[in-house]
Amino acid sequence: MINSRSKKVLLVSPKAFPAELTAGYKSVRQVAAQTAIFPSIHELKPDVILFDYEYLGAELEKVLRRLQSNNFYRNIKICCYKNKEHTRVDGLLKVLGVNHFFYQEDLEKVTKSKAALNAVNSVLDASLVSWVAGVA
Repeated sequence: MINSRSKKVLLVSPKAFPAELTAGYKSVRQVAAQTAIFPSIHELKPDVILFDYEYLGAELEKVLRRLQSNNFYRNIKICCYKNKEHTRVDGLLKVLGVNHFFYQEDLEKVTKSKAALNAVNSVLDASLVSWVAGVA
């Protein structure tokens, strides 16, 4: 779900996190402790940092301000996962450097559309198999 050009992803969240956001990436490091964020950034040098807003809460603003004030972090894209949209909070986070937001609603829409597409594909596959069997 994150940009396909991103090679290294740092995930700042508790252990229970939607796997759809980081599916397909081999170099994903999950950090649960807030004190381990910056040492992990220096060690991994990620292309993208994905924050769980509900997990960090008020600490996210401090972390974003620190990321914005140092030139070392300039090329890192910052994403934020939230349960629901809130225009005031999202506006503040956008000003503090968040490039993209992921919402719970978006993930549910993606899984529903994938399920519908899979059902259509299975029907088409079954009809093609029966057609090919009839031809042979």
